[in-house]
Amino acid sequence: MHIYDSVQKTKLPFEPIHEGKASIYVCGPTVYDDAHLGHARSALAFDLLSRTLKALGYTVTLAKNFTDIDDKIIKKVQQSGKSMEEITSLYITRYLEEMDALGVQRADIEPKATESLQAIEAMIQTLLDKDIAYRISNGDVYFDTSKDSAYGTISHQVGQDDDNQSRVAHTEEKRNPKDFALWKACKSEDEICFKSAFSSGRPGWHIECSAMIEKHFNGTEAYSIDIHGGGADLLFPHHENEAAQSRCATGHELAKYWMHNGFVQIDGEKMSKSLGNSFFLKDALSVYDGEVLRFYLNSVHYRNDFNFSEQELQVAKKRLDKLYRLKKRISPGTPSEVNTLFKKELLEAMGDDLNISIVLAIIDEMVAATNEALDLNPQNKALKKEALANIAFIDTLLGFGGKEPFSYFQIGVDEALKMKIKTMLEERSEAKKAKDFARSDAIRDELTTLGISIMDTAEGTLWEKV
Repeated sequence: MHIYDSVQKTKLPFEPIHEGKASIYVCGPTVYDDAHLGHARSALAFDLLSRTLKALGYTVTLAKNFTDIDDKIIKKVQQSGKSMEEITSLYITRYLEEMDALGVQRADIEPKATESLQAIEAMIQTLLDKDIAYRISNGDVYFDTSKDSAYGTISHQVGQDDDNQSRVAHTEEKRNPKDFALWKACKSEDEICFKSAFSSGRPGWHIECSAMIEKHFNGTEAYSIDIHGGGADLLFPHHENEAAQSRCATGHELAKYWMHNGFVQIDGEKMSKSLGNSFFLKDALSVYDGEVLRFYLNSVHYRNDFNFSEQELQVAKKRLDKLYRLKKRISPGTPSEVNTLFKKELLEAMGDDLNISIVLAIIDEMVAATNEALDLNPQNKALKKEALANIAFIDTLLGFGGKEPFSYFQIGVDEALKMKIKTMLEERSEAKKAKDFARSDAIRDELTTLGISIMDTAEGTLWEKV
């Protein structure tokens, strides 16, 4: 397995800190609103990574956090009149449901900031004891970036006092412009605050992830975890600051490898709420099947920016349709063993920093070759069983191809039409039992005019949208 390390800006062989095991931490959502396509892209990228490492024989431990303490959440509390727990629980539930619709496997560890306050306070206290953090007069605690000689080595972007750097207003008591908040003291009685030895307040954004990683993973003297991942927008300041505070608190590096997925654009424009084009995932799922979205969003290499286009989504679906047409052709049946060469080629391509383009080309070739062979010998049972095993392996590795094929081709049919089709098929069945073949044929013709194709099988009459 080779992965592209964002820090060294090159592909590196994956050599885990514990042999045969892979520890991954991915920055999850701040749960104050619905998930958007950017969240989906990141989740899918690291789902592919986790699936690939498992297929290569690694025991994977994946953590994805929920930031449930944040200024945006508090603002929503004030605007809505709901409690912080009500708001965060709602959006966590929605996020997990939407990830499930995309076929994203649940993380092994799903820590929340509210459940990690003791670990957060302990890490801040360690930094204070080392004089790497300092407390100012209002109770805020800052990280002193001048005390970390390696600060800037993660992102190579340090050099300006970005407004996002600390997520708090600038104060003249900061020792250095680049210093960032570890703890934010309450400024008024109506704020949501938590007690600590420093002041009544809440943690800064960056310290949450560092503390969660130290709480849940047993690293080595060199690293806390193998892989830290997230969107490219997190590289600076978030991941830079995480690395700095963890390095200084623990005496070792946070992660051996850093991986980042590209941005999402909508029709060529970078997705941003400020631009008004933040495409909520729930909206996409209301129109498109989750597996089709998964296939489309994973069709571009995870490090590249992704341009979401409905026209290209339809092109991607037609490509996925070919796999399901083959599956329909060879179903029902019992899979045998996956073709050894096919499996080897897929794993080699995925092992090359998740080279999805090559993987999809290999799958296209398998589909075409199997169809050609079946055209010559339609009764080749061994080939059918092997092809079913190949598709089952695709589903395990990539998360698509697992649906029953006729169900797949029912995607896009609304519930009202489904009920109508069900009633018509029942009526057709009764007509056939009564040997009223004229009525049976008339119902078939009527279904055809609705764009519905039917097939009589031993298991009953199956239908699909054509």
